[in-house]
Amino acid sequence: MGGRPRWDWAQLHASFSEALRCTRRRVEAPGGVEALVLRVILDNKASLSAAGKRSWEFILSNLRDPVLDELDISQLRAALLEWYGAQGRSLPWRIRPEERGDRAAPDPYAVWLSEIMLQQTTIPHATPYWRAFLERWPTVHDLARAPREDVLAAWAGLGYYARARNLHKCAGVVSNELDGVFPADLEALKALPGIGDYTANAIRAVAFDQAASVVDGNVERVISRMFALETPLPKAKPQIKALAGALADPARPGDYAQALMDLGATVCTPKSPDCARCPWRRACAAQAAGVQTRYPLKDKKKPKPVRRGVCFHVMRAGGLWLRRRPETGLLGAMMELPGTDWTEAGPGDGDVAAAQPFQGLWRDAGEVRHVFTHFELRLTVLSTEADLGWTPGDGAFFEITELDAAGLPSVMMKAARLGIRAKARLL
Repeated sequence: MGGRPRWDWAQLHASFSEALRCTRRRVEAPGGVEALVLRVILDNKASLSAAGKRSWEFILSNLRDPVLDELDISQLRAALLEWYGAQGRSLPWRIRPEERGDRAAPDPYAVWLSEIMLQQTTIPHATPYWRAFLERWPTVHDLARAPREDVLAAWAGLGYYARARNLHKCAGVVSNELDGVFPADLEALKALPGIGDYTANAIRAVAFDQAASVVDGNVERVISRMFALETPLPKAKPQIKALAGALADPARPGDYAQALMDLGATVCTPKSPDCARCPWRRACAAQAAGVQTRYPLKDKKKPKPVRRGVCFHVMRAGGLWLRRRPETGLLGAMMELPGTDWTEAGPGDGDVAAAQPFQGLWRDAGEVRHVFTHFELRLTVLSTEADLGWTPGDGAFFEITELDAAGLPSVMMKAARLGIRAKARLL
């Protein structure tokens, strides 16, 4: 690779057309770091700008780095897949390389279920739910036939409850319109309810071993450190996706996608990367400079706004009154303790009085706090005992010993338990 032409940033930015013409002229083979850089430039030609100059300058400068020169793309692929074969994670929905001779291909239904659950949820937390769903609804037809209320109740505790509604809706589409067969085509997957670009690519790679661009937080961290990308997230996402895709192994796309995610999850961790175990350490710019934990760079997050509200904890004869929330909006169709709206100003006395289900002696049981994606909620719990003759306009009383089966989302379960503890203190 010693005879490679020397490019400079000014030449590439002088004119898109001239840069692209020159770069195409210099591509002679499909492999190598040179092809990697060319592909990234071509894939990102519309977004090249002064803002990304430093990170791209770094990539171009690495064309002259003898360490990176020695490790071309094929070697990087081989090193990663060898590591994956020896040290990759064993996950229940995954078929590892050594298991393919003994086990059938991955079950697309099981893979889809895992990917939906893993959106914004960790593997240790999601896995018991995944096992429970498969035991209760072994096929997509079973899930499609299940009452939606049962699915929502089984989902309680996983959070992001729109996923559960879309899960049930998607199962219905696959069962009724696709004869229970998940498509392998990327666009067909993205057309299904609740499946976006990342999830579609993940299903395509893991379930069907098809070429896909699977970039999660783990992959973003690995690639950012590998190339010491100076563009902060989320602006760096197109660069990272292009780099990860250029490194992908076309012969084993499913294994490559899972290997790269595993590398970030188990070795290239956020705070204590184990570089000695990393198969890409010799090519990693951040490791060479000793600044691994500096990457990935991120834009500063704005503080979450705080919303406040009041909920009513009404008990009678050992039961707690619950009702179902509206179909749309936050926690849509989930069970709740009735209450006021949640606003940054918080409800006034008049709002609380208007929302009360009946006049009574309401005691302040305390406050629960819960963090949603875009705001923090502080919910005051007012509790009382209802007369035996009182009948709610909607909802029903649930035995407090069976609340786990009621399908309460986490914030409402916190409020329910707080009110129960407060009542116990009065006895």
